[in-house]
Amino acid sequence: MRRAFHPALLAAAALLLTASPSPSDPLWRGWDAGLREASTARRPVLVNVYTDWCGWCKRMDRDVYARSDVRDYLSRKFVAVRLNAEASDAASYEGKAYTERSLASRFRVSGYPTTIFLGANGGHLANVPGYIPADRFLLLLRYVGDGHLDRGVSFDDFVKSAGRAPR
Repeated sequence: MRRAFHPALLAAAALLLTASPSPSDPLWRGWDAGLREASTARRPVLVNVYTDWCGWCKRMDRDVYARSDVRDYLSRKFVAVRLNAEASDAASYEGKAYTERSLASRFRVSGYPTTIFLGANGGHLANVPGYIPADRFLLLLRYVGDGHLDRGVSFDDFVKSAGRAPR
C-alpha cells in the first residue's frame, strides 16, 4: 500500500529542516542582554554572526548549533549571542551606539557565518570565519571555554593534546 503525504505536512517539514533557530530559542541572547549577562555570570561570549539569506549559516544552525552536545557546552560555559549582520536593531559596545550591521562591520566581519569570541568583559578575543563542522566546533568551544586560549596555548597544540590531528 502506497501512502501519499499531505503537501502542507511536507512544506512544514521542509521549513523545520531549513529554519534558523528562532529568537525565542533559550540558547540565544540579544547583543546588549547577552553582554550584560556575560559580565554578571563572568562567562565568555560566543557571537554567531549571520544573515537571513546565508545558506552556510542555516547549515551551521542545523548541523552544529542544533546538536545537544554543542548546545549543552555552550549553555554551561558561554553566553550565546546571535547578531544579524544586516539588521538595523540597536546595539551598544564599549559605550558607543551601533546597529547590528555596523557592529558586524566594527568587528571586521566580511563573510558569513562568522563566530566571534569575546571575554566576559566584552573584550574581543577572536573571529573565526566560515562554517565549522560540529566536532571541530566543539574542540574550538573547549579551547576557549576551558581557558586554553587565556593561558596562551595555541589551538594546534590544544588539538594535539586532545588527541586529534588538526584539519
